[in-house]
Amino acid sequence: MGFPSPANDYVERTLNIDILCHIDANCIPIETSSGYAVINRSLRVKQGNTILINNCGTMQFAKLMGKSLITSDGEALEGQVLDDVNVIGVVTFIINSTRPSAADSAPF
Repeated sequence: MGFPSPANDYVERTLNIDILCHIDANCIPIETSSGYAVINRSLRVKQGNTILINNCGTMQFAKLMGKSLITSDGEALEGQVLDDVNVIGVVTFIINSTRPSAADSAPF
């Protein structure tokens, strides 16, 4: 039978998206226009974090700045408007697609 190979001590796991982006039961990957975003629903929102919000039935990304949320189109949500906002989670990773879209006509 022989002895076990010492090389087995150096065998590593195969890398996958779950390991690289720390995806667990608290995370949800969502598709965006440029790829994917990993949203962690268990993290506390801190100043400067990018978050996914549901505002009046529309999902959008926003950044917490002071007591307001700045959306990706530059709109500031503050005051009573925040009563209609539900925070889904904190964006932990953005995964951009390298495949050219139909709108991208750059030749390679």
